[in-house]
Amino acid sequence: MAQEKFINSPYVTEMRKITRGLYQHGWDERNGGNVSYRLKPDEVNQYTDTTAILRNVPIDFDATELAGQYFLVTGTGRYFKNVYDNPEGDVGLVQIAKDGHSVDIHWGYNDGAQPTSEFPAHLMTHIKRLRVDSDQRVVMHCHPTNLVAMSFTVPLNEKVFSRLLWKMQAESIVVFPEGLGILPYMTPGTTTIGEATANKMKTFRLVLWPQHGVFAAGDSMDETFGLIETVEKAALIYTTIQAQGGHFLHEITDTDLANLATRFNLAPNPDYMMGQSLVTGQ
Repeated sequence: MAQEKFINSPYVTEMRKITRGLYQHGWDERNGGNVSYRLKPDEVNQYTDTTAILRNVPIDFDATELAGQYFLVTGTGRYFKNVYDNPEGDVGLVQIAKDGHSVDIHWGYNDGAQPTSEFPAHLMTHIKRLRVDSDQRVVMHCHPTNLVAMSFTVPLNEKVFSRLLWKMQAESIVVFPEGLGILPYMTPGTTTIGEATANKMKTFRLVLWPQHGVFAAGDSMDETFGLIETVEKAALIYTTIQAQGGHFLHEITDTDLANLATRFNLAPNPDYMMGQSLVTGQ
C-alpha cells in the first residue's frame, strides 16, 4: 500500500508537469530527453516503503560517491508525451546501491523499464554540482530548437556564444551570469560525453552539446526548467533577428551588461564582460 502513495507525492507531480512542459515546448521529441531529480530520505520515506526493493539493475558508472542517494529518473526509451499519464511506467525511484555500480528500484518502471541511458552522465553531473552547490537537485537534458540551430551558425566559442545570448535580452545575464559551457560535437550516451559535461559543470549550470541539445542543472525543477527557457528565448530572439536580415541597429552594450550586474548584485564571468559590439563589429 505504501508503494501506491508515491505516485501522489509532490515529486512525481513535479516530474509529470516538467516532462509535459518540455514536450509541449517541442524540446523532447520521441524519446529524446531525460530528467533526474535527487530526493532526500525524509522526502521518500513518508510516501513509500524504502525497504522494499523491486529490482536491482546495473549502471555503467562508479557512483560510489552517491551511494544511498535517491533519484527520481525518467526511463530509457520513454516518450515524454506519455509521462503525465503513465508515470509508474515511464519514471522510476532508484537508490544508488552500496557497490556504486547498480541501483535499487523502489518504485515505478512497472513494465520492466530502466533509468535513462544518459543516467551515468546525470550522476557525474550531480557529483560535480554537489561539490559546488550542496542544494543541487535536478539535471535535465533536452533539445531546444533555436539554441541547437545556433550551434550550426555561431562559432563554438564560449565567450562569443555567451555574450551573444546575454545581448539578446536583459534577463539573460541575470539568469546565467556565468555564461554557457560548450563541448565539441561528441557521441551521446557515452561515458566520454558524460565526463566532459560534468567537468564543464564545475563552472556552468548549462552545457551545450552542439548539433544535439543541452544539459542543465539546478536546485529545483522550476529553476532548471527556467534556465533552459531563458537561454532558448535568447536563441529565439537571435533567430528572429537573423530572419529579419541579421543587421543590428541597436544592442545591449557592455555598459548595459555592467549596469545589470550592479543592479542585480551579480558576479558575471569577468572574461565575458567586454568584447566585440554587435552593431559596429569592433
